[in-house]
Amino acid sequence: MAIEAYGLQDIKKEIQHLSAPQLAELVLRLARHKKENKELLAYLLFLANDEIAFIEQSKYEVGMMFYIMPSRAYDAAKVLRKILRMVTKLSRFSGSKNVEITLLISFCHNYLEYVDRRVSYKPLRTILIRQVEKIGKLISKLHEDMQFDYLNDYNQLLNAADDKLPWFNKLEYTL
Repeated sequence: MAIEAYGLQDIKKEIQHLSAPQLAELVLRLARHKKENKELLAYLLFLANDEIAFIEQSKYEVGMMFYIMPSRAYDAAKVLRKILRMVTKLSRFSGSKNVEITLLISFCHNYLEYVDRRVSYKPLRTILIRQVEKIGKLISKLHEDMQFDYLNDYNQLLNAADDKLPWFNKLEYTL
């Protein structure tokens, strides 16, 4: 017998009819099944109220992963993909484009600092290029006032990449 998958609206209606103890029991049961559910629940309970502290903590964790990155290009690309999965997960937890842009800009700055610039391994280059493109798209979707706040950081990132990487052309990514 297969369990029917209900839509979010149906689940929302059912949840509204539950008492607080029943709801707490359901949430705890859900948290037991997957590590990501526990992490999301921990974010919502302990970190969602202080977005700035969450961003700083996330930047620190990402920076530590960069610090221990291997020097071989193939292994470095694998670690960079792992870091990006973590950044994506943290961005989804917050649900905020501002957090996502801030974490991606931080990722790119760490990339420029820790990745060996002499290596011509194409997957390493592609990782940075895709993130720069993603940041540009995210900024263009923001309100004009918010765009202005992030354009300065974005342009600084482009200038730094253009100075440090011989294969990077900032004119291709300028907004």
